[in-house]
This record gives sequence, C-alpha cells and structure tokens, in this order.
Amino acid sequence: MQEIKVTLTKNPKKKPADESKLGFGSIFTDHMFVMNYDEGQGWHDPRIVPYGPIELDPAAMCLHYGQEVFEGMKAYKTADGRALLFRPEKNMARLNRSNERLCIPLVDEAFCVEALKKLVGIEKDWIPTAEGTSLYLRPFIFAVDPQVGVHPAKHLMFLIICSPVGAYYPEGLNPVKIYVEKNYVRAVRGGLGFAKTAANYAASLKAQDEAEEQSYTQVLWLDGVERRYIEEVGTMNVFFRIGDEIVTPALQGSILPGITRMSCIELLRSWGYQVTERKLAIDELYEAYQKGQLKEAFGSGTAAVISPIGQLKWGDEIMMINNGEIGEVSQKLYDNLTGIQWGKLPDTMGWTVEVK
Repeated sequence: MQEIKVTLTKNPKKKPADESKLGFGSIFTDHMFVMNYDEGQGWHDPRIVPYGPIELDPAAMCLHYGQEVFEGMKAYKTADGRALLFRPEKNMARLNRSNERLCIPLVDEAFCVEALKKLVGIEKDWIPTAEGTSLYLRPFIFAVDPQVGVHPAKHLMFLIICSPVGAYYPEGLNPVKIYVEKNYVRAVRGGLGFAKTAANYAASLKAQDEAEEQSYTQVLWLDGVERRYIEEVGTMNVFFRIGDEIVTPALQGSILPGITRMSCIELLRSWGYQVTERKLAIDELYEAYQKGQLKEAFGSGTAAVISPIGQLKWGDEIMMINNGEIGEVSQKLYDNLTGIQWGKLPDTMGWTVEVK
C-alpha cells in the first residue's frame, strides 16, 4: 500500500461558531486528499495537503467532455468523541462502478478507504456535534488531459474534500413537496443513470428549477422511454408504503444504487417488513392513493438520510400523503440509521468504521 504524504496547513481556518447555521456544502475544512493518475504509471503520489485551488489547463478534458465521477458520504462524531464512517467500502465499490462506465482507471478500494480514514483523522475536530450535523465527504475524479479531443483520459486527479454540514433540506425531517416531472428525461437504461457522475445532475437542473418555481423541493423522475415508471428523486432513491408492502423501484441501470437505499432495505427486511424492488408506474401509485392504500412515501440518501414525502404533484393531481406528516416507517428508519451513524444505538449490522 502506498505511503500517504501529509503536509499540514500553517494557516488553519476558524471553525464555525454556530453549528445550527452550517447549511450544506458551503464550508470546507483545512485539508484535502489528492492523488494523480498518469498512463503507464497508474495512480500515484497520494498526499494530504492544505485545502486550496487547483490549477487546470483551459483545455482540460473534464471541462469540455465531462469525464468525471464522485461519491458522497459522511463522518459522524459520537457522544464520547469517536469519529465514525458509514459503510465506506460500499461507496468506494460504487465509485469503481462509475469509473468503469466513464472509462476512468479503477482505484484500489481498500487504499481509498484508508486514505479517507487518514484525512478524517486529521480533520476530526471539524466534525460538528450539534444534533443532525456531520462532516460531509466528497471523493471525486476528473480528467485533466490538456486536449480538445474526445477520448478517454490518460491523466486524471482524485481528490477528497470535507465539509461540515447540517440538514440537506431546509425542511429537515419535515415532509417535503415533490414534483413529478413529465417533460424532461434524466437517464435511460444503457446510459449513465446508475453512475454517480456530473452529467446526471446537469441533466436535472432545468426540471429542478421549474419545480422550485412552483414551490416544490425536488423532482421525481419517471423512466425516459415510456415516461410512466417511477425512478428516483434528483438526490434520493424513493420508497412507497402501499398497503402492507413497501415498494422501491428496481435497479435496472437508470437509477443510482444508493448506499442508504441498500441499508433501508436490509433494515426493513430484518424488521419483518415486505420490501419489493419492482417497476412501479405513477398511475398505479395514483390509483393506490385514490383507494387510500398509499400510506407513506419517503426518500433515502446520504445527504438527507431519510426525507419523508408529504405531497406529490403529478400533472394537475395533488397527492397528500399521510396528512403531510412523517410516517412511522420513515421515523423508525431515520431513528435507527442515524442512531447507528452517530453511535447512539449498537451497530448490530457491522456498518460503521471507526477512525482512529
């Protein structure tokens, strides 16, 4: 395993005084992890250095052709001062699946987890401790070849940056309003939908902007072919409690295989719930709503953990779910996931990794 060189900053930043006003993703810590890839040499020169700007050639291929992937994960501070990561090996495995799809050289997953742990260990004092806060971690890889020509990169950079954060949505754990998108398409099977890459998010901006103009927090995407089957929300996978069944769209290549999604399914099944991964049409969901069978809806993701859905707007139809209140399954999942993540509950699933 390569040695990670460490250069500590001589000008540490002032840490946020009021953790209730952190917001999401706008404050960054003192250091970052950097590693380079050059054809013939592989991934090399892993280092932790002071956080700061990076120099890019104006012809850098990432700026022109979008060859980029990223991950999102968090570090949590326990009441007794320990730092915990949540299933980091799953994030690094998913990063490599994205790498493979974007023709980016694979990384050593175990080494990258160790690099992450080393960086978090250095930035441990940046992990906030107020209720609902954490240190968001953003590993990402991008092409830096200075060439305007479409082909897989031969030179890339891998960085990890850290950001102390509060709730992702302003609503916090209060149910959000979601707009069902009918005009635009985010991804199709065979495309990039399952990869965590910038292109997917760029494709979602127009619909997100229109949803916000109508006072909706996020967009629920339908499949790109029939425009009928539910896929995911822009930043979350989705679950629906229909009767005694909890349904989530099956992974068929056009939606992100979320780590929190996976964890929710495993927890729910361990509690005895019937969880089904299948195709779910929006008209089937609306029919269930009309019959009073749609009891609950929620999203899952690293940023929000669990986000209850209180309202869905599909065309002219408004579905008010569970009287706009958080449901029992959403609450139980949130309590248990965050309980494990913050070390408040015993980790019987073996999901957390302590940073020494």
